Amino acid sequence: MAADTIADVRAFNRFYTRWVGALEQHHLGTSFSLAEVRVLYELAHRPGMIAREIIQQLGLDAGYLSRMLKRFEADGLIERQAAADGRASALRPTAAGIALFGELDRKAAERIGDAIAGLDDQERTQLTAAMGLITRLTSKRKRSNGADVVLREPRSGDFGWAIERHGVIYKTQFGWGTRFEGLVAELFGRFATSHDPDRERCWIAELDGARVGCVFVVRREPNVAQLRCLLVEPEARGNGVGAKLVDQSISFARSAGYERIMLWTNKGLDSARKIYESVGFQLVGEQAHEDFGVPLVGQNWEMAL
Repeated sequence: MAADTIADVRAFNRFYTRWVGALEQHHLGTSFSLAEVRVLYELAHRPGMIAREIIQQLGLDAGYLSRMLKRFEADGLIERQAAADGRASALRPTAAGIALFGELDRKAAERIGDAIAGLDDQERTQLTAAMGLITRLTSKRKRSNGADVVLREPRSGDFGWAIERHGVIYKTQFGWGTRFEGLVAELFGRFATSHDPDRERCWIAELDGARVGCVFVVRREPNVAQLRCLLVEPEARGNGVGAKLVDQSISFARSAGYERIMLWTNKGLDSARKIYESVGFQLVGEQAHEDFGVPLVGQNWEMAL
């Protein structure tokens, strides 16, 4: 691994631990450390946890957590409910503990609000999106049901992002040249300037607040819709993003009165092909071409609505 990458991550860690107050002995002006506040957070949101679950959730040392819980109990902030069968005691915040956590939560929100007060709306969106990206890349979480995937209407900057990501991803993964990016730019430009909102729509997929995918549906013929420019960021694959975008496209095409939906893709894009096949698309034709600078086999897929 490159030494400069490691140095960059360490530098960010030093900045971020200072920014969130992780180095403070008394967090948020209280007698509690950041770790203690975090344990109170877990108990307030998941009353009935046992100590082992907290250790697994936060990665705390068992002895350190035991001392912490004894202090909370002595201060009247938590109570233990012993199980009749001898299992580990459930931990619950008392009324005093709930009141204390509410005050800590308010102070934490005010602190972050003050820290980002100087950012405009676009900068705040960029900040949270970057945080979401860091979370996904470092945890590699997979949510195969797509429950946390949000689809929304495009906003300013989304089309530029989609064009750029098409160019970079397909160049990196498949060696496609700039003619492909030019085609994508043409398609998005045409959609942006002249689409019929009743029969043509675009969606941007978000995960953890970051853009991770896109697709749009256009009129191919009076009774035929076309699905175009389906894209899912590599680090977001496996979370149901592509399936949710395709499902949304099909649902819209039906509601818009189309009788069929088609798409054009290229052989070898296996992740997308699996999605198309799973919802009922059928391969109806193939054509060899080199439109994007490498030998390819274009494919036409269709399904009845």
